[in-house]
Amino acid sequence: MLSAESAAVVRATLPAVAGALDEITTRFYAAMFRDRPELLDGMFNRGNQAGGTQRQALAASIAGFATALLDNPDVRPDALLDRIAHKHAAVGVTDDQYTVVHKYLFGAIAEVLGDAVTPQVAAAWDEVYWLMAGALIGREARLYQEAGVEPGRIWRQWTVVDRRMEAPEVVSFLLRPADGRRAPRARAGQYVSVRVRMADGVHQARQYSLSSDPGRELRRITVKRVAATASAPGGEVSNLLHSQVRVGDRLTLSAPFGDVFLDDRAADTGPLVLVSAGIGCTPMTGILAHLEANSSARPVLVLHADHSPADHALRTETRELVGQLPGARAVFWYEHPGLEEPDARVGLMDLSGVELPDGATVFLCGPLPFMRDVRAQLIGAGVPARRIRYEVFGPDLWLPATAA
Repeated sequence: MLSAESAAVVRATLPAVAGALDEITTRFYAAMFRDRPELLDGMFNRGNQAGGTQRQALAASIAGFATALLDNPDVRPDALLDRIAHKHAAVGVTDDQYTVVHKYLFGAIAEVLGDAVTPQVAAAWDEVYWLMAGALIGREARLYQEAGVEPGRIWRQWTVVDRRMEAPEVVSFLLRPADGRRAPRARAGQYVSVRVRMADGVHQARQYSLSSDPGRELRRITVKRVAATASAPGGEVSNLLHSQVRVGDRLTLSAPFGDVFLDDRAADTGPLVLVSAGIGCTPMTGILAHLEANSSARPVLVLHADHSPADHALRTETRELVGQLPGARAVFWYEHPGLEEPDARVGLMDLSGVELPDGATVFLCGPLPFMRDVRAQLIGAGVPARRIRYEVFGPDLWLPATAA
């Protein structure tokens, strides 16, 4: 894929480029949004921009892609590309925007690295960029085709038919297509983007997992309110949904996307392990509901950690679904246990003493520190890394280091 000449240049310059990527991406976003402010309207997450996580994720993806090309120049890093393509499709990225990004990204590279960016260096990194962009454009085109939508035209209106508080800071919205047409196809574990207009007139989009069986005409999302902290602002969209959206209101949703899902087309009927913490339970509940709706007999082990039973969103529903699946069982951990779950374990999730089924496919979702810790425990228990599939809520800063 990467020419030998360019590979040599990229290998020689990767340390310098990687070391400067934070400054490069900072200048890139500043210049692009200065000249193209419309891109902030529904395309980019202002919270992630303010906190720097979007910038870090972009830098990590560029460095990760370049490193993967050098390590194995004939094989593209599919896990990295698939994850990014689904995230892009969920906000309606189109082909022409890659040309815009190229202009401002390479302008920032030249500005930061100066004379070190010789024509040979620029040509080599240009090749890296268009290899990555071309692969993403192809993947995103297929995703749009599979979803039955035109590139970038992913949005539909949905009516809120029910609203339910699941925990003190967690609310579920049950939704029906407002246009009366069938709901788009979705797979258990996938997410949708919700696009809302903020008080200043700017649209913002956030992704939320489908927390009910995606095979039904009614769809459900379950939203945790993101509170402000000393180091980060509150979640714009989650707070608006909690405070303003009621039954009868309409929400703008994308088609479903996400590369972590239960593949019904696969012949594999082996055991599943669903591991989550906090609001990471939402895709797991969607998978459980789908298994129950299809009378699945697959062995399923549900593992969840939370602060307390009261904070465990969808806890009762999870218990009910587990009880309806003949091959399912559940183990819960709580830092502050209560009488509601007398058999729960105390503290953080500790897999010692938990019998993991042989040959299981693992789905993992929760805060990044939790996922790093539990992934290490799973691998230590003999689960191959390739059988651990995970979902990150937000920019994926973890993927380049763990894609293998």
